[in-house]
Amino acid sequence: MLRTIARPRWLGLLVLGAVLVLAFVQLGRWQLGVAREDGQREAAEAARARPIEDLTAVWAPHTQFPADGSGRALRATGGYDAPLQVLVADRRLDGVDGWWVLVPLVVDATGARMPVVRGFVPTPSAAPPAPAGSVTVVGALAPAESPRAPRTALGEGQVAAVDVPALLNVWGGDVYNGFLFAQSEQPDPGDVAAAGPVADSPALHRVPPPRPPGGLSARNVAYAIQWWVFAAFVGWMWWRMVRDDHRRSRSPALAEAPSPDTSTAGAPS
Repeated sequence: MLRTIARPRWLGLLVLGAVLVLAFVQLGRWQLGVAREDGQREAAEAARARPIEDLTAVWAPHTQFPADGSGRALRATGGYDAPLQVLVADRRLDGVDGWWVLVPLVVDATGARMPVVRGFVPTPSAAPPAPAGSVTVVGALAPAESPRAPRTALGEGQVAAVDVPALLNVWGGDVYNGFLFAQSEQPDPGDVAAAGPVADSPALHRVPPPRPPGGLSARNVAYAIQWWVFAAFVGWMWWRMVRDDHRRSRSPALAEAPSPDTSTAGAPS
């Protein structure tokens, strides 16, 4: 069998087959990546299509984060506790390093504090104070972050993550176990920059909410499987042709082997 494989014809086909298998495997991986991206995009579109709901109708303090809460558009009315505003370090927006401006909103209906990311600033000095008075915030819900170590030493009023247990030690009272990416505020405080590159303005910029977790696009998963089946078929076909050639190369020797003489079978001795 090894002699058959070592023939130039089969070695050449092996190299060609290996190139095809590698190409088909990579095409399958590419389609799987497209399936993930399409699944995330569909989940984001579904989240945007959902109507804006009141926070108090969806979630209550001292309860777990909603199973379908990520990216959900919610409305909350209350007042910002401006003295408790903090900056979340090691954030990035439009390729610019900076800080999230995080302030607790004391929800009128519950008296609990909802952490709100009002926006992004490239430097701590650019963070505006939270507006006073009653405000209605519309934002995308996100689960609380896990504790993390900052890349550099933090100053006063700075935190490394939207870590609710850690914030609870600072803010006190009841705190929702999640936070909002503010997309609008009414009345408009006027301290949020208009659309434009972050690098061109040191003002507060809204932070787009992260995409909610999504599944896989069934169509692209089927394409990925199809490419991998092609790869397996190429390997199987090469092996089948080599095996058949090996058997044919052995058949002449088998044909020369003596066979019993049946011409005189049954004749008297």
